[in-house]
Amino acid sequence: MGGAKLKYKRVILKVTGEVLAGAQKYGIDSKMVRAFAEEIKEVKEMGCEMALVIGGGNILRGAEASEGGMERATADYMGMLATVINSLALQDALEKSGVSTRVMSAIEMRQVAEPYIRRRATRHLEKGRVVIFAGGTGNPYFTTDTTASLRAMEIGADVILKATKVKGVYDADPLKHEGAKMYGELTYIEVLNKELKVMDSTAISLCMDNQLPIVVFNIMEKGNIKRVVRGEGIGTLVSAGKR
Repeated sequence: MGGAKLKYKRVILKVTGEVLAGAQKYGIDSKMVRAFAEEIKEVKEMGCEMALVIGGGNILRGAEASEGGMERATADYMGMLATVINSLALQDALEKSGVSTRVMSAIEMRQVAEPYIRRRATRHLEKGRVVIFAGGTGNPYFTTDTTASLRAMEIGADVILKATKVKGVYDADPLKHEGAKMYGELTYIEVLNKELKVMDSTAISLCMDNQLPIVVFNIMEKGNIKRVVRGEGIGTLVSAGKR
């Protein structure tokens, strides 16, 4: 078990809600959630302290709802509630796999989740529990990417692992452009200047100010979370300077 072979001991795993939908376009695919929970369990057993931030895009996207005419703040709050639904689904799957898990919500709903308290969150991690941060930052106009950056600073994470459906960061959408080239490493400034879709600019700026590395990788490939925490060179590393 021990953490001797780990490059990153405490991580924030940022997962898009679409991952939980699996092959479906909407909702939660229970098989996908179970498979995801098993992967997290394997990483936990290596001695890694794990916290997660899950998006809500498989249920509702605040930005898209606001484009349809809904007030932006209302749409964002609805999106935050969607992240709570996803967090509870993943908590259920993790606990059925034998992994002690706590959901902490930035929006108080004590019947289903603990309120987010930084010191309590770090204590859960120290005790070997997986912590799922739900409800975004608790404020509209901020994405779950920014939530991941903010919580990573607060709990002293070593890295943000940004889980996607492609291998890393490309110079163009690899699903639409066959010749798209993947970057092995990038600096924060390059991401901002090139307007690459890694995380939103607020999240990237927060990581840059605090020198927190980000690894963008493909979560659809089994075993990739383990490979990243071991420091294997998969995906794209975003940091202050290239190594």
